[in-house]
Amino acid sequence: MTPTYRNLKGISSSKSENPLLPLEVIVFCCKPRIFLLLFLSTVSSCLLFSHPFGDNDKYAIARISSYVDSLVAEDEFSGVVLVSKKGEVLFQKAYGMAIKETSTPNRVDTKFNLGSINKVFTQIAIHQLVRQGRMQLTDPIKKFLPDYPNQEAAENVTIQHLLTMTSGIGDFFGDRYRATPKESLRTISDYLALFADKPLEFEPGKGSRYSNGGYIVLGAIIEASTGIDYYEYVRKNVFQPAMMRETDWYFKSQKVANLAAGYMGTKGRRVRNDETRPERGSSAGGGYSTAGDLWKFTRALKDGVLYHPRVEKDGGLGTAGGAPGINAALEWDSRSDILVVILTNYDPPSAEKPARTIFQWLAKAEDGKKDP
Repeated sequence: MTPTYRNLKGISSSKSENPLLPLEVIVFCCKPRIFLLLFLSTVSSCLLFSHPFGDNDKYAIARISSYVDSLVAEDEFSGVVLVSKKGEVLFQKAYGMAIKETSTPNRVDTKFNLGSINKVFTQIAIHQLVRQGRMQLTDPIKKFLPDYPNQEAAENVTIQHLLTMTSGIGDFFGDRYRATPKESLRTISDYLALFADKPLEFEPGKGSRYSNGGYIVLGAIIEASTGIDYYEYVRKNVFQPAMMRETDWYFKSQKVANLAAGYMGTKGRRVRNDETRPERGSSAGGGYSTAGDLWKFTRALKDGVLYHPRVEKDGGLGTAGGAPGINAALEWDSRSDILVVILTNYDPPSAEKPARTIFQWLAKAEDGKKDP
């Protein structure tokens, strides 16, 4: 019989003799009444296995563990790796330091900066509002933001253009961003001032270019159409239904427990990325989450609690985010229900490369092929 996995308790510092030790209660349940309880207390890492395994799963876990260990040995990885299959967590382990200056290790529930993975949450919010009849993908910017500084964009750029990065709106990273005190970037409107008055880079729908600016505009449209703050809307309508309790956009100046600092550079020359980051992330990226919360996110998509058209169209979801000292990757095939989540506080491609590699191994094993 196939066991199920449940994490009954995250951290209980008040009940532990050492307040730094997380207490995990892992329940494996096989019908009718067989339970295996594992009480795991560790600071730096936690390795979880569903039980029992098939031969392919055992082989995959050993291979994943050896592969990531080799990356860590070369200081090419610091973070968390989570692998699940058909909703069961097969492998979860933390590596390296969350805060090097205090020798604080990463844990499996450490919060990492997601970079552009936050764009997926913005996409889900937009599709929710479309399905509710509060907007259409063909609506232009001006319907919600009549005072948008670039009137050509306001009249001709649609929500669909913004979602697909075919709007002609450029990025907000550039000279203005570098000249702006990062502590002043706290709201969606703060970001609009960095680019909204600039001319379009091409005619809407006639080209394609990666556009963080377009996703800021989507955040502003969500605020205008709902009458509430973008961050609050996504918390209530995406994170809460998915039970993603450790996911949010934290202020840089905020004291947040169990949050990884970012380190940019190469082996032996890594420095904090604090000065490059805004005070708070946005609808384009820069929020924080845990590997476990992203696992919950895919469960919510699988169960229909949340909706994203790519899950139906593409049979899953592949997304990543990266910047100096930030890299996060999620690879999910909703048909085989194989999921790989890797979060790191090092530069790209320290999460994306191993995520693709591990996902390909698992996908080919599922197809009956032993090696990639």
